[in-house]
Amino acid sequence: MKVAVIGAGTMGRGIAQVFAQSGHEVVLTDMKADALPVAMKNIENSLDRLKKKSIIAENPGEILSRIRPVKQVDEIGQNDLYVEAIFEKLSAKMELFRSIDRFAPKTSIIASNTSSISINILSTAVKAPGRFIGMHFFNPVPVMKLVEIIKAERTDPATVESVVSIARGLGKEPVTSKDFPGFISNRILMPILKEAMLCLQEGVANAQDIDRTAKLGLNHPMGPLELSDFIGLDVVMDIMEVLYSEFGEERFKPPIILRNMVNSGMLGRKTGVGFYHYGDE
Repeated sequence: MKVAVIGAGTMGRGIAQVFAQSGHEVVLTDMKADALPVAMKNIENSLDRLKKKSIIAENPGEILSRIRPVKQVDEIGQNDLYVEAIFEKLSAKMELFRSIDRFAPKTSIIASNTSSISINILSTAVKAPGRFIGMHFFNPVPVMKLVEIIKAERTDPATVESVVSIARGLGKEPVTSKDFPGFISNRILMPILKEAMLCLQEGVANAQDIDRTAKLGLNHPMGPLELSDFIGLDVVMDIMEVLYSEFGEERFKPPIILRNMVNSGMLGRKTGVGFYHYGDE
């Protein structure tokens, strides 16, 4: 199968990697041309780590050779599956899907990796919404098993079946969701992250003890503040904003501490500082 992944950030490059690992030919592009060399190097390093741990048997170079980086969206050509993995902004995604729809084959599937934006709304950007679907991977994509499959009102059942089968072929465990804001995962997760942030904001405990409580008392593999840093605080705020706008409920409203950190450029691991400092990594 030929797959195009649009967006070479953390999620996009992970998605490209898992498809290449499963033997698919992948075209990877990004709006920022300088993101592509970084993405390819990151994928190479990830594959090397998996090889050293004997998680993959194939030579990393052979897998990497199945990923072809291109600088422009209109260079990705005709593929069987298109997976969008750009930032969480509705206008940008709609513009991208309109562009893809101009050259994508009528038999292809167009999928969004969005974690919060309505699949029904996004599907209006293409002429054949029956082949449009949500395919939400989780970070880090090569490691996390879950893929949320989100069906819009006009998504064909055959499209759902195909994408579920594709996800299983990647070694993932698909779950299906109706198109509700936040789907399953983020509807559950965002109030948890917010409550942890409020505990810190109100001085209930320090970040380390809040996270330690979640890990040791609730058996979470990662504390909520550490997880927020890992996701990216700007991404967390974008998701909360979408959920708050859609539901109008206080449980989803981004807390002041999160807004202040994002506005100050403290975005978590990717900037070296968030709820924790990562300067030595």
